Amino acid sequence: MTGGPGSESSGGPTGGWGAGPGADGGSPGGSGASAASPGAGMRRRGWFEVRWRQLRRAPTPVVRAVLSSAAVAAVLGIVFLAYDLALDAGADLPGGDLRVLVGFLFVGAVAFLGAWLTYLVVPQPGRPGVRSKWNAALGLFAALPIAYLALVLLFEIVKPLLQGMGS
Repeated sequence: MTGGPGSESSGGPTGGWGAGPGADGGSPGGSGASAASPGAGMRRRGWFEVRWRQLRRAPTPVVRAVLSSAAVAAVLGIVFLAYDLALDAGADLPGGDLRVLVGFLFVGAVAFLGAWLTYLVVPQPGRPGVRSKWNAALGLFAALPIAYLALVLLFEIVKPLLQGMGS
């Protein structure tokens, strides 16, 4: 299986990704120049394999944006969970039960602080040391889903585990 013209290894009996001239992996004339053509003998990746490769090779600015938002959400989430557990235990805190307001403040604080941290730690591509509003926008777009995922993780997984251990 050399991957040359007419071989089955280049994607099937039609020779690859399309039918017609040059679909056999060679030149349009079928001269057999498939070894020199780019992409000759490459197999098509499956959906899961493509997503796994994207996860492993994520761009550095995106990784920094997600990690800065996740760090903010983890710290503020622990504080919010402690407040919620204290109210469940019967603590008489000033202002009473403000869980809904604290939830909105949590999401807003994670969004703002995640965007601000991303602005600080992610340089603009191609211009090291330069910051712009797009850096903060990247942080905001990373922070909003992270905030809601943190809420789900805290109140649907961590809180029941802590309550189960306490009883």
